[in-house]
Amino acid sequence: MKDATVVLVHGAFADGSSWGNVIPLLEKHGFKVIAVQNPLTSFADDVATTRRVIDAESGSVILVGHSYGGAVITTAALDRKNVSALVYIAAFGPDEGENLQTLLKEYPSKISSALVPDAAGFLYIDRNRFAEVFAADVTETVLSIMSATQKPINSQTFGQKYDTPAWKTIPSWYLVATEDRMIPPPAQRAMAERAGAVVTETPASHAVYVSKPDAVSDLIEQAARQFVSS
Repeated sequence: MKDATVVLVHGAFADGSSWGNVIPLLEKHGFKVIAVQNPLTSFADDVATTRRVIDAESGSVILVGHSYGGAVITTAALDRKNVSALVYIAAFGPDEGENLQTLLKEYPSKISSALVPDAAGFLYIDRNRFAEVFAADVTETVLSIMSATQKPINSQTFGQKYDTPAWKTIPSWYLVATEDRMIPPPAQRAMAERAGAVVTETPASHAVYVSKPDAVSDLIEQAARQFVSS
């Protein structure tokens, strides 16, 4: 058994089960895996939830974030000495003072015009545009399930300004999804470069962890091999 735990952090419009295709691949190679179930009620709540999972592990943690989950791990890993690596999967890796709104203005995305608010100010993706924006390369059955089971995010989260990023002190890896219409590939490459991340690219939509789980698992294992025994 590998002496590290892989902690998977989902983004907006999804929950921990969205890693369902990746988890068996990692477990097959001997890793303990935990998928965080973040509430998406606020950035602070999501960071606190993720930190509880990190703090419950006595050994090394490989912390993985998809999409908005990248912003969560960028803060959650701060002052957590057991976090050995950060792995970004088509994810935000914000710098100090940035927020998601500014990043999406700098790198225009289809997501802005596809969001639908509910009465409490939580945001969904218009189901008629879910494939276009989030998951263009999954089967119709999977698309139906993903769009129907969206977990909405508090709209205020998009204005959250971030503090010092953990990628300044923790080694990072980044998987660029080259057909992503939610976080444009140029934005992904720019965030990966400034973080000094080891970069891999694969032709996939934003739902790369669903459509290309092998590529995701391979990058996580590449990061983990730097810190765990074989």
